[in-house]
Amino acid sequence: MFGIPGKQAVTITDKAAAQIAKLMDEGGHSGLRIGVKKGGCAGMEYTMEYVDQPDPNDEVVEQDGARVLIAPMAQMFLFGTEIDYEVSLLEAGFKFNNPNVSEACGCGESISFKDMPAG
Repeated sequence: MFGIPGKQAVTITDKAAAQIAKLMDEGGHSGLRIGVKKGGCAGMEYTMEYVDQPDPNDEVVEQDGARVLIAPMAQMFLFGTEIDYEVSLLEAGFKFNNPNVSEACGCGESISFKDMPAG
């Protein structure tokens, strides 16, 4: 694990916590797992999936009824990330404010990390 004692791996804004709790409640799921995988134009992409049973190696962050699980292989890439939920005239969705990202494409879903080659 890449945690620092007394500090959560990620932070969740109030808007994101409310949306995650709503989605969990509507679907009857126990959490939302976030991770990263190879792909996209910048080299990596965020992943999100509902989970009913946490993996024993997931990092768990709970806030205001929301439960976010961080996949083991993604923990070092997501540490320090703020998860927000934004609504605009044209779209609504989660936004990751990640201090570890060195480059992102225009859509904001494809990223590359510091000291890691793209693609």
